[in-house]
Amino acid sequence: MKPIVETKFILLYDGLCGFCNRLVGFVLNRDHKKIFYFAPLDGDFADDLFDRHPNLKVLDSLIFVENSGLEDEVVWLRSEAVRRIFGNLGGIWRIVGSMLSIFPKSFQDSGYDVFARNRYRWFGHYDTCKFPDSFSQDQFLK
Repeated sequence: MKPIVETKFILLYDGLCGFCNRLVGFVLNRDHKKIFYFAPLDGDFADDLFDRHPNLKVLDSLIFVENSGLEDEVVWLRSEAVRRIFGNLGGIWRIVGSMLSIFPKSFQDSGYDVFARNRYRWFGHYDTCKFPDSFSQDQFLK
C-alpha cells in the first residue's frame, strides 16, 4: 500500500467532540512546520487504518500515527498519543510532553480514560463533524 502521507504525523480525532476539535485547533496553531495531518475517526482514512489494525475499532481513544501505510507504521493511543503530539510540536510543548512521563503509564492512561468518558459532558458535542477553514484544509484527510 502506498503511504498516504510520508514523514508526517496523522492525528485521528472524534469530529463530534468539542474538546477534540479544540485540540486540533491547538495543534494547527502551533504546527509551524505543517507536519501534522488530521482525520476524523469516522472517515475513510480511519477505515483504512482500522482495516490494517482491526483491534483499534473498539477503542475510544485519540489515535496518533507515524509513517502511515509504511512497513514501520506506528500507532500510538491514549496518553502516549498525547505525549507524542506534544513532543513533535517542539519548543515548550516538548517539555510538557516529557513532564507527563514522570507519572506511571498506568496512571496516565487511567486519567486519559476518565477524561475520554466525560469529554462530551465537559466540552460539548457537535451534531456533525466541523470542517476546517480554507487556511488549513490541505492538512485534513477524509
